[in-house]
Amino acid sequence: MLMKSNTPDSPALLDEGMPVSVKIRERLALAKKRFHANDNIAAFIEPGELEKLLDEVEGKMQGVLDSLVIDTVGDHNTNNTARRVAKMYLNEVFKGRYVDGPTVTEFPNAEHLNELIIVGPITVRSACSHHFCPVIGQLWIGVMPNEHTNVIGLSKYARLAEWIMGRPQIQEEAVVQLADLIQEKTRPDGLAIVMEASHYCMGWRGVKDLDSKMINSVMRGVFLKDPNLRREFLSLIPKKSNS
Repeated sequence: MLMKSNTPDSPALLDEGMPVSVKIRERLALAKKRFHANDNIAAFIEPGELEKLLDEVEGKMQGVLDSLVIDTVGDHNTNNTARRVAKMYLNEVFKGRYVDGPTVTEFPNAEHLNELIIVGPITVRSACSHHFCPVIGQLWIGVMPNEHTNVIGLSKYARLAEWIMGRPQIQEEAVVQLADLIQEKTRPDGLAIVMEASHYCMGWRGVKDLDSKMINSVMRGVFLKDPNLRREFLSLIPKKSNS
């Protein structure tokens, strides 16, 4: 009968002492999958590992606080900050990286709807991947269905947006990611998304200008080809930035 080696150099013990982030990175490398800030890596996280990753991030965050010369022992306001920040990143603001996408029930277009549908404004919260500062704003989604389009509930658009935005992001890339996801789920003749957001990397640091907003859009299908439809969609969006 073969016995498992328990020597200090045995693979079992080496794996046991390996940080969970390293294990996840190794799986990603083996699958040749990228893990940029705005990528979802849920498929490479095994059950129970997210809790271990939380502990690991807490430890690293404690090191950051120590290097900032903050007394987390004597200061009652910061003695649990490392844990709070770790939970905020993994379970809230960056949750879209670590969990599978929301379940979206799709229904056939039984009534053969073929008129413009606009959903919004949907409040979105993200973080800029340059400084991890908040990006907060609203977006509007326009859908031109056809008889083959899958119909999803209004709240599901918000769920999909939340999942995509719940990662360190660049606004231009985030809108494209969301458009790709909705296109895949619904298969419309046309899709349009407009997003307007305040970037706290400008308002909290740098030029410290929180009045400036960024607006960008993605147009697909008939919205790209038909200027009248595009104008109709844009005219029906409230001029939030002018209010």
